[in-house]
Amino acid sequence: MKRTLVILIVVLIGSQIKGQKPRARDLGVPFDGETGLFNAITDVKGVEVGYSTIISGKGENIVGKGPVRTGVTAIFPRGKAKKFSPVYANWYSLNGNGEMTGTTWVTESGFMETPIMITNTNSVGVVRDAVLKWYVDTDWYSGEDWWYTYPVVAETYDGFLNDIYGFHVKEKHVLEAIQDAKSGKIAEGNIGGGTGMMCLGYKGGTGTSSRVFKIKDETYTVGALVQSNFGAKWNLSIAGVPVGVELKDTLNYKFNGPPKSRRQEGDGSIIVIVATDALLLPHQLKRIAQRIPLGVGIVGGRGSNGSGDIFLAFSTANENAFNRNETTTVKSMPNDKLMPVFEATVQAVEEAIINAMVAAETMEGINGNTAYALPHDLLRETLKKYNRLKK
Repeated sequence: MKRTLVILIVVLIGSQIKGQKPRARDLGVPFDGETGLFNAITDVKGVEVGYSTIISGKGENIVGKGPVRTGVTAIFPRGKAKKFSPVYANWYSLNGNGEMTGTTWVTESGFMETPIMITNTNSVGVVRDAVLKWYVDTDWYSGEDWWYTYPVVAETYDGFLNDIYGFHVKEKHVLEAIQDAKSGKIAEGNIGGGTGMMCLGYKGGTGTSSRVFKIKDETYTVGALVQSNFGAKWNLSIAGVPVGVELKDTLNYKFNGPPKSRRQEGDGSIIVIVATDALLLPHQLKRIAQRIPLGVGIVGGRGSNGSGDIFLAFSTANENAFNRNETTTVKSMPNDKLMPVFEATVQAVEEAIINAMVAAETMEGINGNTAYALPHDLLRETLKKYNRLKK
């Protein structure tokens, strides 16, 4: 026991020295599968992620003034320097009480032609418009003077901590998230579009994870990024342990207002974006997107009536597949070889959600409403009780 505690302390101190918040694995949470270098969606070569985080004010909610707890997340499948470089993609909705724009054309065409933006429910429009304007200002279509496109913008609801009816996300925040987009290590928790989100009885937010695997002699990567804002505390399960039940009387949400709401325990939403470099065609990416709910379900998601559980998967392979004029040749993976991709998807989604919760910090928002951070010490104690704490 002493040796385990010493190891955990050393790991946590090391993480703090490097300026990196502890992640689920640092706390001894066991997961299956091998991660990439960063254990992030950015382990898929070319993928870049950026954030704009807006936090201001405290106390009583005055619409239009705050308090503000929100933001924007930007994901570029091939990096923003590539400009217009479509990827094969597809999407799936477990429960549709939410929004992800542009998905009808993604399914119809098989391609995603834009970055992916994630924000709060009431800011989808302004984010979409700002992206379109950015295309014009940066010549996204490289000299094409007549074009149309459908930005992919997704959302979850942060109105219990954020002055969501004050419409605080502006064009400048969208541009900030875009300019911030980069590869490598990315932050998690109360950041970007995930700033004001709550999950499975505790503070939620943005999380990420990845898996590396082989099919025959080829190595592939799957990465997931989540904006996690869903679920009832009693369903929270980590490494197979009923953490929500064990901690049912610990640090429950504090709601002082708004006084009237139809919110039921378990309502909320989750957006999941899965990236891979595996040689997948659009119909196969639909199959990947349909496996994402399995990872959500492992940690306690149930697809509540009041939840928008919307998922998108894309592949960075076949870079030259898109062509308006010429026939192209592409490579694809046999369906019979997809099981490792399915497995990696489920594993990465599960860990990304827990990473979001581990990284998130207690947040007080409008009217003193408070979502508390998942307590790291109690989580370790609970895992130990069930012999699931990784040594």
